[in-house]
Amino acid sequence: MKYLLKSAAVVLSFTLLATAQSGKVERLLQQGQAALDAGEIRQAVADFQQARQLSPESLEANRGLVLSYLQAGALREAAEVGAQAVARWPQDPQILHWLGLVYFKGGQNARAQELLEQSAKLDNNHADVHFDLALVLLAQEQYAPASQELEQATKLDSSNSLAHVLLGRAYQNTNRTLQAIEEFRTALRLDPKTPLGHYHLGFAYSSLGRSDEAITEFEKEVKQGTSNPQVYYQFGHCLLETGNLTAAVESLRKSLQLDPNNGDAAYDLGKASLLDGNLDLAAVSLRKAISLKPQDPSPHYQLSRVFERQGKTEDAKLERQRFLEIKKSQPETGGMATGRVQ
Repeated sequence: MKYLLKSAAVVLSFTLLATAQSGKVERLLQQGQAALDAGEIRQAVADFQQARQLSPESLEANRGLVLSYLQAGALREAAEVGAQAVARWPQDPQILHWLGLVYFKGGQNARAQELLEQSAKLDNNHADVHFDLALVLLAQEQYAPASQELEQATKLDSSNSLAHVLLGRAYQNTNRTLQAIEEFRTALRLDPKTPLGHYHLGFAYSSLGRSDEAITEFEKEVKQGTSNPQVYYQFGHCLLETGNLTAAVESLRKSLQLDPNNGDAAYDLGKASLLDGNLDLAAVSLRKAISLKPQDPSPHYQLSRVFERQGKTEDAKLERQRFLEIKKSQPETGGMATGRVQ
């Protein structure tokens, strides 16, 4: 009888201990989630680590720890815990999603794509999975499948302005410019300050030869305080095309300040400066373009024009000769000319 009472006491003791531990795990999970929501990532990591130590078989603890590591930028730890969790719960779409993002941020795009595709297949009704899969596809320049994922993402959540911008980019890169324009417009209706929304709309207009509309959009992007050199380059390029030389020079100079290695911006600045009568700036810019893109014949042609204007006949002759040599060495394209307009 004493033995039975002792055994019952041991069982009760273990039951109470398990109940207390379960309650502690639940509190840690709640604290970890609250810390994540508040952006207190280090605290979230600590809470989920402790919860997982107390209950290694807790799916929520493993999910939370992988996500916390991911947000903390601890990719090695996130990958390790995530791989163990996927082995334990191979059909859990959230674990697959988080681990896919871990690999994406680590530059392992093929593995990331595989996991995100599995996640989307298991649960097709989460916009963020389709959105993140599209990011991976865009990073690999797989624009057609990326557009399909973004179409699904915007169908599930039509309020995500960035998803519409990315869908527009995917359309633009698959020769569906009119559809791209509609997506960019939708994004800007949702949020006029969507990052690069006006830029991408302007680029789409520019690709259709609608320069005035493009310039309007580029101006809006610039007024939002962008530091993206491509915005200033495309803005300056459009201004040059429409003959607004002073503004073109200003914008192209800004582009080169932000990205000194943009050979196209250097070329356009040289051409705009030549047309605007600033021969010294034109010469400096075109020499820079030549150094950045030595196989491009066009800067040599423009530099020969600068030297002609400066009365440097021999220098002009040498540049014109160099232009012809490089142009002749390039393969024939056939059909309509595809070279840069001189």
